[in-house]
Amino acid sequence: MPELRDRPAAVLLDMDGTLIDSEKVWEVALNDLMKHLGAPPLNTAARLESVGGSLESSLRICFREAGRDTVPAGEQREAGAWLYERAGELFAHGVPWRPGARELLGALHAEGVPAALVTNTIRVLVDHALETLGREHFAAVVPGDEVAHPKPAPDPYRRGAELLGVDPADCVAVEDSPTGALSAERAGCAVLVVPCELAVPAGERRVQRDTLSGVTPADLGALLRSVAR
Repeated sequence: MPELRDRPAAVLLDMDGTLIDSEKVWEVALNDLMKHLGAPPLNTAARLESVGGSLESSLRICFREAGRDTVPAGEQREAGAWLYERAGELFAHGVPWRPGARELLGALHAEGVPAALVTNTIRVLVDHALETLGREHFAAVVPGDEVAHPKPAPDPYRRGAELLGVDPADCVAVEDSPTGALSAERAGCAVLVVPCELAVPAGERRVQRDTLSGVTPADLGALLRSVAR
């Protein structure tokens, strides 16, 4: 049972679709990869299937939709490198904030609540995004290529809590996707879900809001207490 407090011990935040509106950037990058593979753009169902996923899952979807069920490892690596190079070009132009995200990060920093960025995106692209997000807002960063198993496995959120020296049960995770919410829940976090592209199922340790606008560190403390009962 986590210790009840006015503020969480730490807040662990997803990036794509949660803090920045980067899912649209990924849509462009994935459809450019489909063109590179000689295939039409992803249909809506396939695109939504990729939301919140890892590089491996996104490539699997793209090759499947291109009619390629068996792909040599070398070609998969080439496609992954191509996708991330294209996404890096898009991220370098800057990505818009999600509503209320910038204000929440500022409030956490001002009130001394440690924050970690926990994402399935790889380090090189996270570094681009941090130019928008502000490195000073995060005491730790956990990219998807620096854990053994990405979301929906619990590894990323467990690692984020470990780097901050806190128990996941004393943390609130902020997520926008079913994949991310499941990862945080499996790690033992309370989860504030603010859907972006996809509806997220309810859960015992999940509280849903339409937006981060107006959310304060005290609100996150109240959320943690509510799921600890």
